Amino acid sequence: MSPSTSSANELVRRAFLKFDPTVVLEVADTLDLRGSGKISAVIGVPLRNLQQRRDVVAFATGAPPAALHAMLELLSMSTLEKVIESLAEHADNPDFNQLSTAIDQVLASGASVDEAVSVLAFAVAEGFPAAPHCRRLLSERPDFALPVLPEVVAPAPLASLKQTDPLIREQRRIRREEAKRKKGPSGVRPPRTLKTKSAAKTAPTTQAATTTSGVDQRPERRVIKLTPAEFERFDPFHALAGTVVIVDVPFDAVDPETPEVKSKDRPALVIAVSSDAVLVRPIFSNPSPTRSTFQPWRRLGLDHVSYIDDVHVALGSASPDSFKRLGRLSDSEWNALL
Repeated sequence: MSPSTSSANELVRRAFLKFDPTVVLEVADTLDLRGSGKISAVIGVPLRNLQQRRDVVAFATGAPPAALHAMLELLSMSTLEKVIESLAEHADNPDFNQLSTAIDQVLASGASVDEAVSVLAFAVAEGFPAAPHCRRLLSERPDFALPVLPEVVAPAPLASLKQTDPLIREQRRIRREEAKRKKGPSGVRPPRTLKTKSAAKTAPTTQAATTTSGVDQRPERRVIKLTPAEFERFDPFHALAGTVVIVDVPFDAVDPETPEVKSKDRPALVIAVSSDAVLVRPIFSNPSPTRSTFQPWRRLGLDHVSYIDDVHVALGSASPDSFKRLGRLSDSEWNALL
């Protein structure tokens, strides 16, 4: 299957098969995955296995997509920034020729073929506007050709499940009949009563925006997922939710070089608000396994590629409305982060 027809996840797996294993392992070894509560198990466990087992092929073919995407982001970031710089004002949505020229310029400046492929694969995985052009480059350029994924053969025990002993089948049938008798006569169970939140916590019904033809043209703005404790404290429907602001975010750990510095002003996406605090997802200038590319960075006036963290941080504030605001996410931008 060619890169132009394979799924995004399959394309990413094939890209890892192309990469120099030494480079992949070098990047993996820079990650500190020991007891980090910020990295979900679906990402952390496969990356730890990669560090320990040193098997890039097994990682490429068997790791969950989330772990592959996180690792691909780390591999591609420095080269992606060079491509964006080369594209200049066309960076948000380049055409094929503009993207092809930018890739050639980055290669001429010293980037490797693997680095160029990592950028193209990452753009496809993240659904960038230029993803179709990236697929075309991967498909048309011989030096970017991706290996074919090896066929996965189903384990033998799965094939033997159909061969069930007749005696076992009869015992199962008897147990099912006995369970039915214990339940009594069959009937419709009464519906469960769902305890709902107060009206203030319930998502308001939005009116569909229609054109003159009566067709809805706007994406529906999704509701942020909060923990029960967060939902009890914060209002996800506050007017400030969905706005990027500048806030003072505390550091996760003490910097040995400047131990007196405990926090830093940085952009953050407000996801919910209470009377005395805001709940945010901080935005950083460096990637990590818990961060993804913050697509609207250029539109909101940030001066470099930025990455938004999955972690929710509660920041005390007597007046959330006093924050400096950089802008509000569109419905599609908001939905892409959930």
